[in-house]
Amino acid sequence: MINTSFDFREDANGGDPDKTSPKLRRYHQLLWSKPLPDGRPFDLDAKSGKGYLYHNSELGEFVLTSDSVLPTFNRHKRYAHVISQIQQEHVDYFDYITYTIGGMMIFPGNKIDGKMTINGARGCNSKIADRFDLTVECIRRYYLGEESPLYNDLARYTNFFQLFGDFKGYVDFFLLQDLVSEDYTTVSSFTPAIDFDKSPRPETLENYQFFRERTIDFVTNRNTRIARLYG
Repeated sequence: MINTSFDFREDANGGDPDKTSPKLRRYHQLLWSKPLPDGRPFDLDAKSGKGYLYHNSELGEFVLTSDSVLPTFNRHKRYAHVISQIQQEHVDYFDYITYTIGGMMIFPGNKIDGKMTINGARGCNSKIADRFDLTVECIRRYYLGEESPLYNDLARYTNFFQLFGDFKGYVDFFLLQDLVSEDYTTVSSFTPAIDFDKSPRPETLENYQFFRERTIDFVTNRNTRIARLYG
């Protein structure tokens, strides 16, 4: 049912796959229309006309959008001195694999009080720099009531996060087990350590290679997990 090797840029007609890839939208609907951790159904409508994916029931009303959550930084000018030292085939592969289903998530897409969505906030926050590992660490802390660079942004969507009960429920629902420890108490970092006091950007060749390898490991393992369930 789900081809985990498909590159969503292929059917995006030159646009942003998160918005224009029909297959990505269908895959999101297939993957995340399922019972919540407490057993209640969470069916997503892709044809409601009320958003990318839509749910409305006693659980609440949710408008959800797709997010390509694994940045490669390959096209940023500030990384040109690093990327130039990497073989082009490796650069291309990194771009490719992050556009497979293992590199995709859904988040609430409705703005609240005119403020940024989670997608926008994690991309614009200088302590996150769009990194998914740091985003998930913020979500882990949110469930514990602990501060993080994204705490206020996540808190605007309390109803969404309540659907999953706790951090373990969220991780299991979205098949993110390969990003956390076995006891769900820590998040694996794509750089040597998670430290919000340091730059999140892997700007040396050594750090970038580490970041690239850890990111690829995660998306490969998540794709394998998805294929076992839905392949």
